[in-house]
Amino acid sequence: MTDRVRCAWALRNALLRAYHDREWGVPLYDSRRLFELLILEGAQAGLSWDTILAKRANYRRAFDRFDPHKVARYGAVKVNALMADPGIVRNRLKIEAAIANARAC
Repeated sequence: MTDRVRCAWALRNALLRAYHDREWGVPLYDSRRLFELLILEGAQAGLSWDTILAKRANYRRAFDRFDPHKVARYGAVKVNALMADPGIVRNRLKIEAAIANARAC
């Protein structure tokens, strides 16, 4: 048992509890980690955050560990590979937005 006070949303499962306890509300200054959150938040639109957290390792693999320089160079071949990757949310608009955001970085 812990004396930690958690938000109600964090009580639903272990992924959310870990995110709440270790990441939520903690300031970030690392540009790659910030880019990761930007991409994951975009993928989350219309879905639950725990769905995205469950796919986070797959996203790290699929998006070259969120290196914006690499993601910015993605072309049609990589987009098609991402669309075929069952480990991530296969939504073309979300994938293309991630690439556009990398280019904007």
